[in-house]
Amino acid sequence: MLHLVEYFDKGRYRPLLYRAALSEMYVPYADPTPSHNFKNVFDAGEVGIGVLANSLELGCDCLGEIYYFDATVNDAEGQPIVLTNAICMHEEDASILWKHLEYQEDGSTRAEVRRSRRLVISSISTVGNYEYGFYWYLYQDGTIQYEIKLTGIIAPAAITPGEQPVSGTLVAPGLYGPHHQHYFNVRLDMMVDGLQNSLVEVNCEPLPWGPDNPRGNAWVARETELATVGQAQRSIEPRTARYWKIVNPTARNALGQPVAYKLVPAGNAFPFFHEGSPQWLRGGFARWHLWATPYDPHERYAAGDYPNQQPGGGDGLPVYVERKKDHTLVETDLVVWYTLGSNHVVRPEDWPVMPVETVGFRLQPAGFFDGNPALDVPPSEHNH
Repeated sequence: MLHLVEYFDKGRYRPLLYRAALSEMYVPYADPTPSHNFKNVFDAGEVGIGVLANSLELGCDCLGEIYYFDATVNDAEGQPIVLTNAICMHEEDASILWKHLEYQEDGSTRAEVRRSRRLVISSISTVGNYEYGFYWYLYQDGTIQYEIKLTGIIAPAAITPGEQPVSGTLVAPGLYGPHHQHYFNVRLDMMVDGLQNSLVEVNCEPLPWGPDNPRGNAWVARETELATVGQAQRSIEPRTARYWKIVNPTARNALGQPVAYKLVPAGNAFPFFHEGSPQWLRGGFARWHLWATPYDPHERYAAGDYPNQQPGGGDGLPVYVERKKDHTLVETDLVVWYTLGSNHVVRPEDWPVMPVETVGFRLQPAGFFDGNPALDVPPSEHNH
């Protein structure tokens, strides 16, 4: 959980996020057999992802110059316990930040390049058979990236030799891995240069042929304000390169544009369970990739405070939205909820321990600065 993320810009701290945290994670299984068809686990709201955090080890989970945070949590009886090294913070090289090469009149070349350094804040939790690594990456150009690394051991099932699973993949003689999905919801309490934030959807689309587009190559990035809670239930759309902007209309950059940050989706998934199924009712936040609400201190979890006590889906984002669907999202204390999913069609290579799979998204400045904010990064020792 991050609190009050700011960027130090020209002698002042500019707020970006008031609070950012994983809100819920949900794992519905696709196998229709009796041993798996009931599985739809809420690893945050039911199991407790925080109390399952690993004690991280130097040189294995994290590398370099590291600061560790201990965490004090409650055990099953409500007693405080300390998890040592539950959170790791370190800096690491992240390839190039920016580069340009110029050809000189004498035939020589001159290159300017800057290495990127990113601050990594991470934690890893073991939930039964699976490991989940949660990584915040803070970059010098103002980009904030959230990445979840999935690894560990699949939940295998037995099968009669010679048979093929309906919703799964054989991984060893007599064993198969059931297909399943992982859904994560991240709650972003935005604060882009203040609390007067609005939400805009951006879709890229071609312009029609005509005198203003004689070669048929022109396209535009069309912006649509999502003005109410009811309008702000949206899905990804790769065909239009869809993303969303969190805009502060009361603050302007040097070009007179409202300052903004954009939420850029990475890989994602759509639910395959049927409408009206227990998975649909309980995991309602997976129906849309983007939700938005005005700030409410009582609305912090995408599936509600107690998902294990709401088998019919009586709480969480669908309920929040229904009771506030006409509330404005214009110049308000805006909370954006982003759902990201991993569709796991099990491979033989996932057995006996699966290599890391990743899902995530980025928050990037989009007019928040007057130009490239990373021009002040000094060249490295070997730059020439």
